[in-house]
Amino acid sequence: MTSQNPAERLNRASNAIFEETAFLFGANAEFVESLYAQYLEDPASVDPSWARYFAGLEGPRGPSTPSWASRAKTAGAPIAAPVSGAEDVRAAAQASIRAIQLVRAYRVIGHFEADLDPLGLAPKTPHPQLDPKFYGFKDADLDKPVFIDGVLGLQSATPREMVDLLKRTYCGRIGYEFMHINDAEEKDWLQRRIEGPDKEITFTPAGKRAILNKLIEAEGFEKFCALRFLGTKRFGLDGGEAMIPALEQIIKRGGQLGVSKIVIGMAHRGRLNVLANVLSKSYRQIFHEFRGGSANPEGIDEVTGDVKYHLGASSDRSFDGNDVHLTLTPNPSHLEAADPVVLGKARAKQFQLGDTEARTSVLPMLLHGDAAFAGQGIVAECFAMSGTRGYRTGGTIHFVINNQIGFTTSPQYSRSSAYCTDIALMVQAPIFHVNGDDPEAVVHAARIATEFRQLFHKDVVIDMYCYRRFGHNETDEPAFTQPLMYRAIKDHPTTLEIYAKKLVAESSMAASDVEHMVGDFNARLDSEFEASKAHKPERADWLQSNWTGFEVAPKSYHRADTGVDKDALLQVGKALSTVPEGFNAHKTVARQLQNKARMFETGEGIDWATAEALAFGTLLKEGFPVRLSGQDSGRGTFSQRHSVLVDQETEARYIPLANVAKDQAPFEVIDSLLSEAAVLGFEYGYATSEPKALVLWEAQFGDFANNAQVIIDQFIASGEMKWLRMCGLVMLLPHGYEGQGPEHSSARLERYLQLCAQDNWQVCNPTTPANYFHVLRRQMLRNFRKPLVLMTPKSLLRHKRCVSFLDDLSPGTSFHRVFRDQAECVPGATTVQLAPDEDIRRVILCSGKVYFDLVDAREKHNQQQVQMLRLEQLYPFPEGPLGEVLERFPNAEIVWVQEEPRNQGAWTFVRQRIEYLMEKLGRRVRPRYIGRPEYAATAAGLMSQHTAELHYIMDEAMRFDLKIRTEDDQ
Repeated sequence: MTSQNPAERLNRASNAIFEETAFLFGANAEFVESLYAQYLEDPASVDPSWARYFAGLEGPRGPSTPSWASRAKTAGAPIAAPVSGAEDVRAAAQASIRAIQLVRAYRVIGHFEADLDPLGLAPKTPHPQLDPKFYGFKDADLDKPVFIDGVLGLQSATPREMVDLLKRTYCGRIGYEFMHINDAEEKDWLQRRIEGPDKEITFTPAGKRAILNKLIEAEGFEKFCALRFLGTKRFGLDGGEAMIPALEQIIKRGGQLGVSKIVIGMAHRGRLNVLANVLSKSYRQIFHEFRGGSANPEGIDEVTGDVKYHLGASSDRSFDGNDVHLTLTPNPSHLEAADPVVLGKARAKQFQLGDTEARTSVLPMLLHGDAAFAGQGIVAECFAMSGTRGYRTGGTIHFVINNQIGFTTSPQYSRSSAYCTDIALMVQAPIFHVNGDDPEAVVHAARIATEFRQLFHKDVVIDMYCYRRFGHNETDEPAFTQPLMYRAIKDHPTTLEIYAKKLVAESSMAASDVEHMVGDFNARLDSEFEASKAHKPERADWLQSNWTGFEVAPKSYHRADTGVDKDALLQVGKALSTVPEGFNAHKTVARQLQNKARMFETGEGIDWATAEALAFGTLLKEGFPVRLSGQDSGRGTFSQRHSVLVDQETEARYIPLANVAKDQAPFEVIDSLLSEAAVLGFEYGYATSEPKALVLWEAQFGDFANNAQVIIDQFIASGEMKWLRMCGLVMLLPHGYEGQGPEHSSARLERYLQLCAQDNWQVCNPTTPANYFHVLRRQMLRNFRKPLVLMTPKSLLRHKRCVSFLDDLSPGTSFHRVFRDQAECVPGATTVQLAPDEDIRRVILCSGKVYFDLVDAREKHNQQQVQMLRLEQLYPFPEGPLGEVLERFPNAEIVWVQEEPRNQGAWTFVRQRIEYLMEKLGRRVRPRYIGRPEYAATAAGLMSQHTAELHYIMDEAMRFDLKIRTEDDQ
């Protein structure tokens, strides 16, 4: 996205010569020269576009007096000699074209000759295209002025001067890579920002001292930890210390350019250093954690915590009167998994600030390792979403700590590209490669990157070449696998030593001043170390800011008051069934809208999609934003939702839920990119930052969540226990066995149940539209947040019995964790008169769609001694309400029926819980299993096999002995 405000653009004027000659390469020079000679003889003999170009070179006076002869020179630049005659004009034009080709070559490939590696391990190979002779300049031409019309900030320059300036710009300690960008304005801005005689990297004495101070803190912290906590893993920053002053520059320059919040994500390396020296986490707290102390104060129970180099933090920093709030997101060991979480958090914070256009107020910043940046697919997914409507955040600054190694794997074995950052080429992000031993260059690159992001609202990458002084971690021996690299590192001075020596040599600092600064900082660390011995954390970093007013979930929580007044339901219903006048809805959609209108007129037949829309609409009316994303979520995978209507003549879009009431909260429904991991991570991040919004992610089919298992395991299921991060994210996972084969049947219910512990989330499998309505509203109407995993239906979306009444949504109604048998009130059912409770011989417990198959089977067999109970919520396990119902049937055996294979579904989860419950009721009865046998896959691939299995399960469920099975019979 480019800026919509032209007044904010810097140096907008295009470079005409460059833009019009971007096509020129060495092989084309002879053709262009001959074409120009033809033009001089007869301008009408060449194509009009070439004639315009050559005329631009000559100016208004004609070929005998070309325009460059009379233009004002740039200060300090030589003036090209006046020319006359066709041959002179041709020679001058030829020199200009060759010069432009030379400049372009440096812009395109100059970074390959940049001085990037502090260790100098690989010899640089000269590129002939960077030699003026490649373009036909001879030794005698190197000191002759050539007209270049403002390129490099000069009107004219000799080839030798151009090469000196180009080498300084493109082949120094920063290698700029940006010519892959298609946007001419972005390229022009970058060129003007870095090219020219006055564009050297310069810092004031105060700026140099600030850089030195941050290097002292960065190196001093690592050395102190290595001395005091010998042999303890910390994933130190040693070798990459220049990142710390660079991050300071991003905060400072960002604050000047309107950034008020920065959301940071990073993996292990240097994390403790960033916490201490960027986010200002107290040294005593970090040392306390090194000693094995908790990150949280006493009184926070049942929190498992995490290792110290996974923890996050937040703080406020102020530079030049600009306050910037920093948040470092907790991360797991899966290196790049936190990337989309950071992006989601940033998007939520932008929403809270009302910055939904330029998105300059909140900056996401991701710190990567080189091997993970190149190797982890979720990085590409994040780049892919960076410019999309539902996920853009105004650009991310990516800072790559380029260790030039991944654990023990050298780059030639871990990627197929020249740079670890080549993945960023997919979105045309500019990339600044920089030598980590030149902190001024690193800080300079960080400043330009921040300016670019704020101006153009796009991703930008800083690739800092450095090294790991002590291997993957401090207990590792890296010389096992990289002996030459670590021989060089052993003798290599630190970045602080190099920079301090430079400042002393140029008289910017006295050696004694440097020693004094180092001594003062070490004394501070000694004091903090002593204080850490008695330190106790005073506050937990949670339930603050936007989470103020929320509470820890009570030990026993049940329902919320989720019913809605009928008038409010009808208001939403009218919005759902009405389109603007003149809107050309698809005829099938129009029929659906008519059916919805009849639902609200009669109060009957509320189907799944309508109940969902009613839940969304009523929450929107009550001030809760709703955000739903997933693949094809607008229409719905099964054409059930149609939350976005498309005019069949104009393709104009109309969203009924955005038009419920004038003062309603915002509604977003987003057709996501074909990603599960990054999109689910994004929504998790959004939900952790915006607790007052209902945030939902929908899998196209339930098993698609397999691709996001890292996000589920390491964030959603465990984030509260590890990091005190509450989250109300809803996962909608289509689930149900209808003969569609292994990949379109199961949402892997068993995986979510296996992760259930410590009241970490809710797993529900609702079977009525009303219960779905209530469970969605329950998410928002309690004063705590828990993730909600929902098995959602496919065939039940249009099942004649899977409908509800409007009265089921009215005040006084709520979510049912256990549904009692509804033999006499299931819509469309043939009445089965059940036997009295004491005569019931079998109680079937089940969950999900299989209930409706069992209803059909019971009617088919006219089985009056079978009672069926549905577990609508599997976790937290509804022991209380289930026990109350089971007490009614003292003579019945307990059977669990499921459509999933025996080793899948809920069976292994509920079995012990049912046994425990029956023991509490004074009965030694074990539940019996009826269902498919164990499978390696999730379902049969043949419809005939699926049907045969289903018939077997139903027949077995309705055919039983009168003898009650006891524990001794098992």
